[in-house]
Amino acid sequence: MSRRGTTSRETDWLTVFLYLGLVVVGFLMVYAVGYVDTPKMFDFSAKHGTHLIWIGISLTAGLAAFITDARFYKVFAYPIYGISVLLLILVFIFGREIAGARSWFELPFGIGRFQPSEIAKFATCLALAAYLSTLNINIAKEMKHRLSALGIILLPMALIIIQGDAGSALVFAALFLVLFRAGMPAILYMLGTIVAVLSVIALVFKPLTILAILLLFFSIVYIGNMKTRQVWWLLGFTVLTTITVLGFQYDMTEYVLALDGVALVLLTTLAWQGRQGQLAGLISIVLVASIAYSLSVNYAFNNFLEPHQQDRINVWLQPSKSDPLGAAYNLDKSKTAISAGRLTGRGFREGQITALKYVPEQSTDFIFCTVGEEQGFFGTATLILLYIALIIRITFLAERQREYFTRYYAYGLASILFFHFFVNIGMTMGVMPIIGIPLPLISYGGSSLLSFTIMIAVLVKLDSTRLTRN
Repeated sequence: MSRRGTTSRETDWLTVFLYLGLVVVGFLMVYAVGYVDTPKMFDFSAKHGTHLIWIGISLTAGLAAFITDARFYKVFAYPIYGISVLLLILVFIFGREIAGARSWFELPFGIGRFQPSEIAKFATCLALAAYLSTLNINIAKEMKHRLSALGIILLPMALIIIQGDAGSALVFAALFLVLFRAGMPAILYMLGTIVAVLSVIALVFKPLTILAILLLFFSIVYIGNMKTRQVWWLLGFTVLTTITVLGFQYDMTEYVLALDGVALVLLTTLAWQGRQGQLAGLISIVLVASIAYSLSVNYAFNNFLEPHQQDRINVWLQPSKSDPLGAAYNLDKSKTAISAGRLTGRGFREGQITALKYVPEQSTDFIFCTVGEEQGFFGTATLILLYIALIIRITFLAERQREYFTRYYAYGLASILFFHFFVNIGMTMGVMPIIGIPLPLISYGGSSLLSFTIMIAVLVKLDSTRLTRN
């Protein structure tokens, strides 16, 4: 094996051009947001001027990252991770509190603020890749290796949660996809999905309704395992489900609960008589655990979360319970702006809702609604395709690596980029909770732009020096 030197021919220019395209779109959209107040494009006292300065800083940092020896990133992965953790700790002492989160350092010369959690994403990708690529590390079989890998992810997550920035902390959960690629058992992800579904059910429905849903579900599991008279069991399942749905529709939850409970008891009895005791025992244990977990989530939501945290979840899952002039205001105006763009948009700098600043945080978390209003469906579709192309390209670069460190690092970058892109766009349209994370390379904010620029530059560098056979 030999390592090639970096040349312009070996640089993945497609990734670079996709990155630059998104950065240009981001600057134009930030400029469009502030155009009414500051029409000059290169006014450095305005937000778009500051954003342009950060673009220059980010490109300089990206170039520095690219010309650095590729071996540096693996050798110093853990020290870089340690420095990022230290910064997350120092922000408790020297940081500035904004919107209830102490997550920022104030920078000199008026160029804005710096959020160490953004750099922590890059550092965690490096550290996780370094650990997973270490000889004899096998998370598919060794529990201690799994716990170590989880620790690398969970440490910065915990520090960021303590800061009060739960949205940024959730981004690190995307790195579980890297563990899956490295061999983490799929059953764990299935269990995680079940827990997520139970959590949503617990937050949407009342306790009695939750019980009825769970009883119906486990009755269906029993019916699916019946080996005799399957036609009759299918008919029974259809009748039971129909009665349950109609009962919910006509506010007869108590009667539905009783019916589903009787059905489950009957099916459990039949299972024991049919020598399916092991199945019956397992279902009983899982049912009790599911009920206990669902009710605990419901109780925690109503008794432990702050009102503003409850409002954010309700805006996502139960909009009818949200104040249209309060918690639901951002989302309502965001949807209005996006729908106002229709097919082709109102035109660059012609967004009326954008100009009148109806949408709070329009240059940061909700900048996608500016794209929607001014560029319409065609513009938003083009932007989404740019992101998809970049993520697919990064995944392609990951799969062509012979060195595991670069492969896992690339998957870390792709996972975090996808999480940001999917959740940010989803929350502006009401299909994801509003957790306050920026749209990568588009939203106003130097920390995010700098972090993603460095991450992409490092990947391009590692790929350009990938191992090849003589």
